[in-house]
Amino acid sequence: MTVARNVVEQAIGEHLNGTPLNNPDKEKNPHAVALGKLGGEKGGKARAVKLTAEERRGIAVRAAEARWHGKVSRKD
Repeated sequence: MTVARNVVEQAIGEHLNGTPLNNPDKEKNPHAVALGKLGGEKGGKARAVKLTAEERRGIAVRAAEARWHGKVSRKD
């Protein structure tokens, strides 16, 4: 299957022949999915609360460098 065909099918929500797309979450435990979403929602906020102003600034500087100058090595 070509990438373009896959993109179109994802956009319209069904295969080009009219059959529905396979649901990847069908086999997953709905309780586990709900727990995963909870952790994902609060993860970034919880991390931000723990960071000092200096750490936040360092992350922002590295992000700006990566944006403007390409890949930047991580300085831990």
